[in-house]
Amino acid sequence: MAYTEKFQALADAAQARVQGVAPADVAAMMARGAVALDIRDPDEHAKGHIPGSLNLSRGKLEMNVEGMLPDLDTEILCYCNAYNRGALSAATLQDMGYRNARFIAGGLNAWKAL
Repeated sequence: MAYTEKFQALADAAQARVQGVAPADVAAMMARGAVALDIRDPDEHAKGHIPGSLNLSRGKLEMNVEGMLPDLDTEILCYCNAYNRGALSAATLQDMGYRNARFIAGGLNAWKAL
């Protein structure tokens, strides 16, 4: 998918300031209590997702995340299909005070490729 130049610049800036997590590390991190947060739309989530992940679409993230994940120390692993929305979401969560928000590098596509 071709993205606009401005959107891609925002996503790249978010990726540069937020730590990415290797897809191979996700299962162990979740076993230790990390939350995989699928920030794709519900119809995308329904077609396939990381087992045990929560779904909160990017468009509703800021409005609903505090009710879903009230602890600012929660380790959150945001993901989309690749990395753009995941990185943007992790950056937003950090801006909201979530100290351990990260994104899954390569997103669901990279996780599925394991």
